[in-house]
Parts: sequence; C-alpha cells; structure tokens
Amino acid sequence: MDLSRILVLIRGAGDLASGVAGRLHRCGFPVVMTELPQPLMVRRPVCFGEAVYAGEVHVEGIVGRRVPDVAAARRALAEGVIPVLVDPSAACRAELAPQVLVDGIMAKRNTGTSRGDAPLVIALGPGFTAGVDCHAVIETARGHWLGRVYWEGTALPDTGVPGELGAATNPARVLRAPADGIVEARAAIGDRVELGQVVAEVAGAAVRAGCAGVLRGLIHPGVYVAAGMKIGDVDPRGARDHCFAISDKSLAIAGGVLEAILVGLGKPHRRGANS
Repeated sequence: MDLSRILVLIRGAGDLASGVAGRLHRCGFPVVMTELPQPLMVRRPVCFGEAVYAGEVHVEGIVGRRVPDVAAARRALAEGVIPVLVDPSAACRAELAPQVLVDGIMAKRNTGTSRGDAPLVIALGPGFTAGVDCHAVIETARGHWLGRVYWEGTALPDTGVPGELGAATNPARVLRAPADGIVEARAAIGDRVELGQVVAEVAGAAVRAGCAGVLRGLIHPGVYVAAGMKIGDVDPRGARDHCFAISDKSLAIAGGVLEAILVGLGKPHRRGANS
C-alpha cells in the first residue's frame, strides 16, 4: 500500500484531530484539514486549526498552513505541509476526492458526515454509529478502551466530565465562560497559575483557575463565546512542556485511526467485526 497516494481529509483541526493529522503525516499520508472561520480549540499550541488565526503554525516540527482553496492545498501538500481550509461543511471533498475522511470535529453528534463521503469514513468519539453513518468509530474516552476501533456500534457516551489529570478533581481543571462575550486573556498558555488566579475575562467577568498547575489551554483571545462553554484548562501536573506536545490521548486515538485505515482499505472484508 503506497501511503503517499492515500489522501486523508480531516474535518476539524482541534486537539484530537491534530494528533491524528500529525501521526498520519509522519507515516507518509497526505493530510488536508478543514475548520471553522473562528476555531474554538483551547490547546492551541498543538492544534493545526491555529493556522486559521496565525496563517502558519508548527506542531512538533510539522507545518500547518491556512490556504484559500483546493489548488493552494495541493501546492502545500507538495511542500510537505498540512493545509488547513476554512470550510466547515468540508465541501472541498468533492474536488479533493479523498480516499479517507476522518470526522474529528468532536461535537458529540454528527454534524453532516455520511458514509458515502469517501471510500473509508472514520469518526472520532460519540455521536456516530459504525456501519450506519461511517465505516469505523474510534473510542475517545479515557480508560481501557481508548483508541479502540469499532466496526459496529458506537463509542462510549459523553459523560460531560473531563478525564482525570493529576490530583485535581475533574471539574476543577476546566475553565468555562462565566457569561456570553469576548474572551480576553490574562495569562498565557504554559504559565504557572495558582488556585483562584484570574486567567481570563469574558465580558468583564473573571475566569479563575480551579486548581494550581500550568495553563494548558485557552481559547483564542477575541473570540465570542457562550456562557458555560469550555474555554480552557489547567494541568495540575505542572509540566510546562506538556502544553506544547501532542497528548498521550491524541496519539492513542491517532493509532486507532491508523489501524482503521490500514484495515479498512487493505482488507475491506473485515468491516463488520470489532477490532
């Protein structure tokens, strides 16, 4: 199987989708990503979607670049760059004709992906049913099943509770918007923060750290958010370098996607049995 001829289109360019993109890129797959006009990811240093704001980003040495159209995306691929298109509906797939489409939006529901979008359609996390609206689903919940490929059925349901990091209770590390409004940063990703410290403001209302640690993620300043939306997180483990490296969870999920591609395209008759 010549991996350089298998074009992978990834919907979404946030944390988990970018981990998938990075691993597939390193394996030799050409990868194109799509995003919203104002992406809402919080772990921006490891998200290729940050290219929508910055023009170009580097994630663990891999370059992601915002491009205006499919022609520019093809030129970027020829340079060894991951192109990012502002294309929420992934309409570019009609022109790109990818062999694999990965839905990495992480909306916890299907926002428009269909099993007919590509010869192999893979979805991350809950909201999809393998064999119905995609060919394979990858488990995204932390725990024993993380990264597992399902050729039938669904991933574990979303609990609304983030996974455990260090000694902090799950809700404590997540930063949520206290009101509708524009995000203003009061700390930078990678900064050490203390319990109760103001790390951002939304419409003049303070966003305070719920635990001590390092600010691992914060939504792009200037973005309008709704009350209750996740806008950042604090890592109680306190390792600053973790903020700028693809996470273990993302890499585990990326491994599942890689398995699904190799099995799904190499041995289509195996679709229909859990991996």
